[in-house]
Amino acid sequence: MAKGKEQPARIVILGGGYVGLYTALRLQKKLRAKEASVTVIDPQPHMTYLPFLPEAAAGSIEPRHVVVPLRRTLKRCHVVTASVTNIEHANRRVTVEAADGHVEEIGYDYLVVALGSITRLLPIPGLAEQGIGCKTIGEAIYLRNRVLSRMDLASSTLDPEERKKLLTFTVVGGGFSGIETLAELEDMSRYATKYYENIEPSDLRWVLVEGAGRIMPEVRESLGVWTAEQLEARGIEIYLDTLAKSFENGHVQLSDGTEFDSDTIIWTAGVKANPVLAASDLPIDKRGRLKVSAGLQVEGQPMVFSAGDCAAVPDLSKTADDPTATCPPNAQHAVRQARVLGKNLLAVLRGGKPKDYYHKNLGSVASLGLHKGVADAMGMKIKGFFAWLFHRAYHVMMMPTFSRKIQIQLDWAINGIFRREIVSMGQINEPKKAFEKASKS
Repeated sequence: MAKGKEQPARIVILGGGYVGLYTALRLQKKLRAKEASVTVIDPQPHMTYLPFLPEAAAGSIEPRHVVVPLRRTLKRCHVVTASVTNIEHANRRVTVEAADGHVEEIGYDYLVVALGSITRLLPIPGLAEQGIGCKTIGEAIYLRNRVLSRMDLASSTLDPEERKKLLTFTVVGGGFSGIETLAELEDMSRYATKYYENIEPSDLRWVLVEGAGRIMPEVRESLGVWTAEQLEARGIEIYLDTLAKSFENGHVQLSDGTEFDSDTIIWTAGVKANPVLAASDLPIDKRGRLKVSAGLQVEGQPMVFSAGDCAAVPDLSKTADDPTATCPPNAQHAVRQARVLGKNLLAVLRGGKPKDYYHKNLGSVASLGLHKGVADAMGMKIKGFFAWLFHRAYHVMMMPTFSRKIQIQLDWAINGIFRREIVSMGQINEPKKAFEKASKS
């Protein structure tokens, strides 16, 4: 129940991603004075707009512009930079651990669980040691530096086998994330060969490994086939119905018997719900997601709300045919769910009833590199340049805050005039190396 004016209700939001940020924005805009306090907890001080990570990795967007600082944006909320380690709803408290290791408990009256998902790794030998994902801004920056630094090393090595390994890049996972990451980085590396006297585009080897029989299941099959044909025309090798068996020491072994050396392994083969949920006293489904109603309330817990990747939200546009259908874990649903969640939380706080979330998927758009894209939206199939424009227009519209929308468009305009910078800044991965070396000389 809502608190009196002397004691505002305590709303705690776990996670500062799509759901957490948009819910907090709604609350800070609509809450009355002293009606409730809002605390947002996330291990990062910013929200990352994931659809722009491939472009940030490829240098089309300044990495700082795809993240939204929480403290600057949520001026009427309390922001706690810490990791959630436990949820005890029976006692209305969550346990968090700060970066310095100290642990504290935070109580609440209303809870929003927006912990999202983490990368799902498989027990493949060498994957943890050799692989890297593309789910955080740090990974995107690392991938850009990695690809360009491999080209720098390859241009100066005298060992032909080492050169071949350095110029072989492997992406595992043929969903939207994998395809966009592959296409953007391949496009960047091919453009970069203009500045290397001894590296030709044909020297680069980009490989995609996908366990299913097609890529991009988010769009109709004909567009998936068209996308595969476009990528193969660019010299990208695609292995379908193929599993990765080992990555030990950068030696790739596939289930069809193919073997080759690759110095860069990019893993985009799926995500899973945040494991903190499994250890909580809240109900979860077999995939580790919270069981929620169409009103975005956790089953049996009307004071707990959830949405996004960590919630099994009923897809009312499909439940007539499939009662078990849930919304796919994508940005389109997360943003729209957050808006409904914010309204529903306010309604419950004020003694009202929540409304069901209903949104029919409008489609999907993907970038395949500069001036290239594919879209399956509103019943239309769009390919090439116009799909690329559609991709940019849609995502800049969905990007939080007016300042970030403008900064991203300026990045595109500047790069369109002067072209993107092709330089590795790999030293940021080991910033103290030069300092330590100087201390020994």
